[in-house]
Amino acid sequence: MRQVTVLGSCGAFPEPGRACSGFAVDWVGYRVVLDLGYATLPRLLGHWPDGVLDAVVITHEHPDHCIDLHGLFRLRFYGDVGRPRLPLYCPPGVLDRISGLEPDVDLEAVFDVHPLPGTYRVGPFDLTGLSLPHHVPNVGIRLEADGIAVAYSGDTGPTPVLADLGRDADLFIVEATDREGETDRPTRHLMTSTEAGHWARRAGAQRLMLTHFWPGNDRAAAVAAAQLEFDGAVLAAEEDLTVMLGTPNR
Repeated sequence: MRQVTVLGSCGAFPEPGRACSGFAVDWVGYRVVLDLGYATLPRLLGHWPDGVLDAVVITHEHPDHCIDLHGLFRLRFYGDVGRPRLPLYCPPGVLDRISGLEPDVDLEAVFDVHPLPGTYRVGPFDLTGLSLPHHVPNVGIRLEADGIAVAYSGDTGPTPVLADLGRDADLFIVEATDREGETDRPTRHLMTSTEAGHWARRAGAQRLMLTHFWPGNDRAAAVAAAQLEFDGAVLAAEEDLTVMLGTPNR
């Protein structure tokens, strides 16, 4: 089984029945989570009730991408006493943000922290974290194994680095916030659906999944906008959607 499951798809704050950014990757039983924003941890436990994870990767410190890392910390610290520390790959700022919620306990009692950007061997994966433009240090993530790659942008403004991040990826998960006025800002920290399609095409990705939708946005319109730039399959991230890796979704 090689698959990605959407835990959450909203940017900024969750809509009713949804969650913020989060994706669960299961690669023949090796389990990796990419981001844990608001309301993602209960969904993660719904898919993996035993709570067993092999690694966690967080793109940046904004709470819609990392806040449920605190819940995971408490689950491991109080509920799974004696387990080995959980590998955590993240840029500066993430642990500082979470430690503000838990100042009296050392988070590294639970997490074995590895800094990003950088490259690592993580179970079956070659993990690459590339810096992308945002309000705070942010990394795009690429996981590659057996010639199959899944890439995820976290939050980002338009940048040629996206073409490297998603190069020939089987699935390229790209933020498509479509926040009003975004393209008029002098410095870009987020993207539109059309721009997501553009960079997926530049990357030569096989499939594009749009995510980080601004609450209230029309997701079908976002897909249509991306399709103007990208001629492969375009998916909208939807909570609990599972995509098989190495298998086209058309």
